[in-house]
Amino acid sequence: MTRLKSFLMSMENKTKNWREMYEGMIFIPAGTPGNPTEFPVTGSDPTYWYGGDISFTIETTNRMAYDRPTVLCQIPTELLGISDYSTAVADDCYRQFIPYLEDLNAELYNRNKPPEETGYYYMVHPTGEILVRNSAYFAMRPRKDYKNLGGYKITNYLAEELGEPQMCISLRFQVQLKPNDKKKAVQLLVGNMPDAVSSFIKYFDGERSKKVAELAGKQRELREWMAKSEYCAFLANGSILPRDSKTGGSLAGAVPFMAPKDEEIEVCGIKGLGIKKGVTVITGGGYSGKSTVLDTISAGIYDHILGDGRELCITDVSAMTISAEDGRSVKNLDISPFISWLPGGSTEHFSTEHASGSTSQAANILEAMDAGAKLLLIDEDKSATNFMIRDALMKELIRREPITPFTERVNELHKSCGVSTILVIGGSGEYLAIADNVYLMDEYIILNVTEKAREIYRRRSDDDEKTELAIVKKWGQRHILETEGFSPYPKQFGRERLEVPDIGFIIIGEEKINANHVHNLISNEQRTAIGFMLRLLETREGGGLFTEAANETVDIACKVDELYKEIEENDIDMVYSGNFPGCDRFLAYPRKVDFMAVLNRMRHINFR
Repeated sequence: MTRLKSFLMSMENKTKNWREMYEGMIFIPAGTPGNPTEFPVTGSDPTYWYGGDISFTIETTNRMAYDRPTVLCQIPTELLGISDYSTAVADDCYRQFIPYLEDLNAELYNRNKPPEETGYYYMVHPTGEILVRNSAYFAMRPRKDYKNLGGYKITNYLAEELGEPQMCISLRFQVQLKPNDKKKAVQLLVGNMPDAVSSFIKYFDGERSKKVAELAGKQRELREWMAKSEYCAFLANGSILPRDSKTGGSLAGAVPFMAPKDEEIEVCGIKGLGIKKGVTVITGGGYSGKSTVLDTISAGIYDHILGDGRELCITDVSAMTISAEDGRSVKNLDISPFISWLPGGSTEHFSTEHASGSTSQAANILEAMDAGAKLLLIDEDKSATNFMIRDALMKELIRREPITPFTERVNELHKSCGVSTILVIGGSGEYLAIADNVYLMDEYIILNVTEKAREIYRRRSDDDEKTELAIVKKWGQRHILETEGFSPYPKQFGRERLEVPDIGFIIIGEEKINANHVHNLISNEQRTAIGFMLRLLETREGGGLFTEAANETVDIACKVDELYKEIEENDIDMVYSGNFPGCDRFLAYPRKVDFMAVLNRMRHINFR
């Protein structure tokens, strides 16, 4: 860190851009082992070293935050005794590192001054889910290849003196510097920051890391089993499903989940309840725990941390939570499987700027299927009633009804498309007859009541008129995007616009996309990543210009597939750009089905 300290102390007192620190100039004198020529060599290297093996790479966060640099700290795993390089272990390293930065913030805190005047360390505060993040990951890193000669003068090691690259845990955070205060910057960057890393290494809980790695291995086993099995969800015995509303963690004193004895299965040495593919109904009285079970199944698309309570609750990774969404935009979508006709419009090419509850829920289901979802999760309380059911009395009264209720299509989805559904139902018995399995929740105890439910339904519905429903011949959509309007440039404005405020919206170009109803997006890091991914697609496919020129088209599903492949080959950080002050620096990997759900909510695009 000697070189960094030299830059900081040589800066002007009223510097605003901290240029020297970001450039990291190096000067290699002539005639040294690393430069045997007659001329000195200059270069740039904003990576600073501490203790020989620990590196801090300092980069600008965005063009409006030069006083809030982003730091990538890379620590050799051998210093921590880590040999498992899974996402879960990287996540745990970050969680173990956070308290040391929080301790520094506690020392800096002054109730009468904002962080900009005292200094501050910004970091991600993860919830119980484990995500692929740009703030915590493992990567190979070359060793330090030079020796300091004082100040910013260095000499390079000879090739034979360099060691092999090292596997490192990479931790990303930000440091708020105090304007016009070089000494404070030295304290924050050269003093406090390396000390916090040293303490993290010294007190690193290696035993916990091993347990995290073991759990990650078990979660991987369960997911591999599920991918080949007849099940779409698994809830382990002993799991704590209810959440503490304040902490988001498991609720103290909650009843542990237990599978009914006649339903219990054992997978990978773990006993619990397996929910089979098909149509499953979870019912029960108010406050019985049925929605809690569905929330757990929804959360099971992600792995969970040690101690979360839901560590071994696993769900098909393509699952999508579906609800009604009054007012959303729908563009050229075939909703005819659910809506047969509309006044003055085509349901095979349905477009609207303000969808109703029923048309929005139909669109959400069809778009999810088109994006690859093989499991739909639906809570009756969050659905459009006229979309979900229509009982015998209403059928008799209303003869001309364009809506085909979900009860009449849900089995077809499974048989024709391989799409399963898990529903929470509390007020309608229409699903009891068509469900493959019916589970009853009673004070957080779950029972399989399928046969009883069917018998009750048979007794009540013997006299009902049965109607034959036409089978849908084509469920899939093929959206070809028109590039006009697919742009990060607002009309009459020469600069790109991208903002992702922490309220569930993504603002890009002319768009203000409400992502709050994309329920499986659980962090602003994911929404920020989607914003940058959209911007990358738009500048590639739309040319970055909002014009009235001849319109072009693009197979957007194919382009999204290509982008995801590119991200997997590199990492999620490849989509980031520092040109947008309204976006956080921290990103997390979003599922493709969630990305497509956001794209489909854009109002200024069109599909053919």
